[in-house]
Amino acid sequence: MDLTRLFGTDKPPRRGEVLRRGEAQVTLEAGQLRHLRIGGTEAIRAVSFLVRDRDWGTVEPVITELAMKGGHVAYVARYDMGGGSLDAQVTLTLTPDSLTAEVVAVAQGTVETNRAGFTVLHPIESVAGAPVSVGHSDGSVEETRFPALVEPWQPFKDIASLTHQTGRLRIECRLEGDVFEMEDQRQWGDASFKTYNRPLALPWPYAVRNGAELRQVVRIAWTPAPAAEPVAPIRAQTPDPTFPQTALVLTATDARRATANPDDLSRIGAQRVLCHWDIAAGHGLAELRDFAALQVALPYLAHDLELIAACPPDSDLNAEFASYAADLEASGFRPASIMTCPSVDRQSTPPGSEWPPCPPLEAIYAAARKAFPGIPLGGGMASFFPELNRKRPPAEAWDFVTHGLCPIVHAADDLSVMETLEAVPHILASARVIIGKRDYRLGPSTIAMRQNPYGSRTIPNLDRDRVCMADDDPRQDGAFAAAWTLGLAASIALAGVTVWTPAALYGPRGLIRDDGSLRPVAAAVQAMAAQAGKAVRRATVAHGRAELAFNTTTLAANLTPDGPDPFGWQSFRSSHKS
Repeated sequence: MDLTRLFGTDKPPRRGEVLRRGEAQVTLEAGQLRHLRIGGTEAIRAVSFLVRDRDWGTVEPVITELAMKGGHVAYVARYDMGGGSLDAQVTLTLTPDSLTAEVVAVAQGTVETNRAGFTVLHPIESVAGAPVSVGHSDGSVEETRFPALVEPWQPFKDIASLTHQTGRLRIECRLEGDVFEMEDQRQWGDASFKTYNRPLALPWPYAVRNGAELRQVVRIAWTPAPAAEPVAPIRAQTPDPTFPQTALVLTATDARRATANPDDLSRIGAQRVLCHWDIAAGHGLAELRDFAALQVALPYLAHDLELIAACPPDSDLNAEFASYAADLEASGFRPASIMTCPSVDRQSTPPGSEWPPCPPLEAIYAAARKAFPGIPLGGGMASFFPELNRKRPPAEAWDFVTHGLCPIVHAADDLSVMETLEAVPHILASARVIIGKRDYRLGPSTIAMRQNPYGSRTIPNLDRDRVCMADDDPRQDGAFAAAWTLGLAASIALAGVTVWTPAALYGPRGLIRDDGSLRPVAAAVQAMAAQAGKAVRRATVAHGRAELAFNTTTLAANLTPDGPDPFGWQSFRSSHKS
């Protein structure tokens, strides 16, 4: 296997070891248990002991003393946290009808963390919208359902147990050692509902003092049950869908390079460019002039403006937006549309946190409409769907609504990144309820993260490994990114999205390297850009394969490292009747 060709790095992917007891099997990978299946039915997506730093980055453990015998696993994990470490003794036991995970962790020095403890992931397919019994710490039981649409806040709190049914199995999960609650991870792109400890309403980061001990247990058991009523799959599908236009995101620095090298954009074949203008970063008239020069060089492209506006509280919004309009007029730049996002909304406001001061979105919209008459205006978020879901745009205010995607918020291994494609239809269905019939544009959606809404920075990745919330992911240089991007296209193709932005032109999330050569993902984006406006006849992501079929062309990708062409994709002629 040519690792660099596939992943852009010579660091091999993690390999798991399958534990089996009777009809039960689970994969042990880097200390976590993944895909608990009983007789082929997935019961639990994962059980992991995780430690997060103050920026919500995942602290990678150093695992030693790993011992495996039958269905029993024990290991020691050290989580280094700068001024101290958390040393954990973890034991995992699988039997034909149960799975138990236990941890005893001790702080060496003072450790600052946002979260330290077990997380349990429930899958989303055939689970979202299904019944669940939630046991609470006072002994009461709540009969309810997993959310069907993506829930912006925690659907369940004070969790002592969760009991649900999948297929002909009743699955009970009991949690001990702390106060647990659940978040709907679909909104970040994860294909799971996550149950975790320490409520987000409590302060974070918090200190674990030297010598402090943490003990937790997760007990999962399954028993036969009559077949449950199936739940409808969650999908957003519009009648007679057509494939969206393709856009590429540019900074002013990128625009100067593209103006000097106009063939860079021409050979990709995108229909639009998204010009990033961030007032909080000091952008002004000079940056607009760079975009104007690009517009002169490439007038056939639609140039959209992503305006990250200052919008301080109690400000004169009309005067602020009038100054933006004056700069636009002076620069000669004529955007095809303007998306406005207050700078403060680029950062997430988690549950329990106080919303930062910001003028009402209705007032921002009114000031933008007054300043930019006749130009299509967009709202939403320059970040991701959770921020849109938690701070929804005023009904019927904007001409279009947008948000981005990033598949490495919570996990960055290859399988987790591909599994995010399961969650994309759920996000689209939920977003469509928020957006209504307005145009839906999917903003920059790349493996690497361009800005971290959940911390003070993106996470450095100097070793070019698979790192959560990194702004540079080596897989952008490999076949992996091409396959994932085609899978994303298949995931959104039926939902009526009008514009998607699958990459930048340059930089770590770009299609073109610093030396001018094309990354492998560029050819895939070229092939998909050529389908803009064409009727989508079929779009599927299933069984490790993505397919996107038009009247005369089908694009297909292998989303796995298996087979004769790992992460390969192809375009071939086909015939699909209406």
